[in-house]
Amino acid sequence: MKIDENAKKIIEENAVAFGTVMPDNKPNVIGVAYVKVVSDDEVVITDNYMRQTKENLEVNPNVCLAVWNSDWEGYKLIGKADYQTEGKWKECVEKMPENEGLSAKGAIVVKVSKLIKLG
Repeated sequence: MKIDENAKKIIEENAVAFGTVMPDNKPNVIGVAYVKVVSDDEVVITDNYMRQTKENLEVNPNVCLAVWNSDWEGYKLIGKADYQTEGKWKECVEKMPENEGLSAKGAIVVKVSKLIKLG
């Protein structure tokens, strides 16, 4: 499994649906304005305003992301998330131009185990 250049472009240039699992095993989905691909199988998401999503990740790290462009070409990413409040990924999200003036409370590093092409 590798996030290729086409997938990277779609992931980084479009809003992403970010799904987690709540403690009662119900789904929770939010929209994320910006996701950064940081390796062949990892993406980083900034926590600026998350509450329920952060609580969900503390109990269950399994996540799913879905993204598509205006031509309906897209991807589903399945993996495990690690919420970080310090270290290189936290510093990375603090320095992202997209987060200027925002809190950047944490970095969510998703290790992608499955990438499915949609459309």
